Amino acid sequence: MARPRSTLISIEDTPFYHCVSRCVRKNFLMGIDKDTGKSYEHRREWVENKLYGHP
Repeated sequence: MARPRSTLISIEDTPFYHCVSRCVRKNFLMGIDKDTGKSYEHRREWVENKLYGHP
């Protein structure tokens, strides 16, 4: 059964994480997809807010 990340990760022990800009099925989270030329830059601010804990 899946468990929430908050029970798997200790911020005190590991405060830094690597985030990638690609998701499932090679879909881009942000940036410009080199294969299609489509821009996903509109998502960058949303991702940064999530990473830094802003609403």
